[in-house]
Amino acid sequence: MEERLIYIDGKYYPKSEAKVSVLDHGFLYGDGVFEGIRAYSGRIFKCKEHINRLYCAAKAIDMTIPLSKEEMTSALLDTCAKNNIKDGYIRLVVSRGEGDLGLSPTKCPKPSVVIIADTISLYPQEMYEKGMSVITASTRRNNPGSLDPQIKSLNYLNNILAKIEANRAGVSEAIMLNPMGVVCECTGDNIFVIKDEIIYTPPVYVGALDGITRSAVIELAEKAGYKMVEREFTLFNVYSADECFFTGTAAEVISVTNVDGRVIGSGVTGPITKKMMGIFMEYARSQGEPIYR
Repeated sequence: MEERLIYIDGKYYPKSEAKVSVLDHGFLYGDGVFEGIRAYSGRIFKCKEHINRLYCAAKAIDMTIPLSKEEMTSALLDTCAKNNIKDGYIRLVVSRGEGDLGLSPTKCPKPSVVIIADTISLYPQEMYEKGMSVITASTRRNNPGSLDPQIKSLNYLNNILAKIEANRAGVSEAIMLNPMGVVCECTGDNIFVIKDEIIYTPPVYVGALDGITRSAVIELAEKAGYKMVEREFTLFNVYSADECFFTGTAAEVISVTNVDGRVIGSGVTGPITKKMMGIFMEYARSQGEPIYR
């Protein structure tokens, strides 16, 4: 297999030769933003939505991306095409760029753009068929007043600390609560619970990312005739749910059948979750920005 080509600031480099400066503030301080994006059947899924969220996050940290949205879209499509991506994963990173060892971003004259197009398999197929077991992390989600989780920043240490807890517990994912004990999301996924055929998900303001897959699933669930409610809830509502599932760009839609040792529902993937998994995949593979024109 030929080596992947990585886009860095308008040029392409073989993976083994792709490099950024050690003085880049993304490396030194986690100063930047990113998007994880999926490609299905030769199309970039929700390309416009991902681009818009990236630029909103950049604005929130007072960083001007050196490409227009149209130029960024073209760069994404070209990077996928050069790597023969049909079904894959794209990591789009915009860092503050090269500066000095000081904290001030004013010493970084130009942000840097990196695009990686490859494949990804976040969870084993068995988990999609039988459901996954997860824990609740003791690490609380960042307070939005300190670092708003809606900003997909390069500083993911909060999530990584919770992921370490999951790894040590022998599971693949962990639910994260906000400082008030309200369920927010997971280390890399949004969470949904189902009770009496009503689907619930935490509102963004509690400390959750406004996920692209999350939004798509909300829309698809409503079109399928399910009542969809964005509402605060606690672990009690997770433990007592009839069904639970996670959503994310890399995870897609995956069933959760055990949380902190509590069996969720009947202990197998429930009928509504199973239906939403099918509806989402059918939808994802049927639309998007064409890579090959």
